[in-house]
Amino acid sequence: MSPTQIITFPDVAALSEGLAHYVARISKESIKRHGKFTIALSGGSLPKQLANLAKDSSIDFAHWHVFFADERCVPLDHEDSNYLLAKTYLFDHVPTLPREQIYTIDSDLVNDPSEAAEDYISQLAKVFATKDSVRFPVFDLILLGVGPDGHTCSLFPGHELLEEKTAWCASIEDSPKPPSSRITLTLPVVNHAHHIAFVAAGAGKQDMLHQILDSQGDLPAQLVKPTAMGTLTWFLDDAAAAKVTSATSKGLERL
Repeated sequence: MSPTQIITFPDVAALSEGLAHYVARISKESIKRHGKFTIALSGGSLPKQLANLAKDSSIDFAHWHVFFADERCVPLDHEDSNYLLAKTYLFDHVPTLPREQIYTIDSDLVNDPSEAAEDYISQLAKVFATKDSVRFPVFDLILLGVGPDGHTCSLFPGHELLEEKTAWCASIEDSPKPPSSRITLTLPVVNHAHHIAFVAAGAGKQDMLHQILDSQGDLPAQLVKPTAMGTLTWFLDDAAAAKVTSATSKGLERL
């Protein structure tokens, strides 16, 4: 496994610029290697930090296939929808990204999280081959956030979903953070990605990031460990990284 890389930026604006540069590079490499770029997005503040991607004319969005690392079981136009966040800050500004290559929760299944998760597995299989022929989908890039409790995706501390070993996508109906019903990629899927990146900003993340990055543990974010030749990169602003004692790198020169 490649070592974890922690990259810090002076502020959120610089972080967003660096993140856009990183995503654009992996997009180009992936399309050159196998004709498409598969990416999974998270919600929270992350979609807003991806807005700079829309300004990069060199990105071939026509070959993007966009999934969600997790999604709330709500309609796509609901204020809690991760899709709506990504649509607002990114999709609406990149008309060259085919809408049929944006894979969302089925709005007709939001009242049945288990069925919604099974449907999402079917959508994954359309891009990554059937579940019978590949053990896990291998994303080119998965972008993650981290919560104040150390959760990532909709994988929460102490929850039984952390033990899931075979499913590609799973439902959760007892999320400690509302809304309670969600679907989420599982840890094995996250860990099989070619590249994984966490994005965190703000002084409110200091203590949790210190715990995650400077100690061993079983918080969900600490269980994100790429397999094989996968890479793991943390994008932090200086405020979030203030208490991190592990080795860090400064800004764009490391991208």
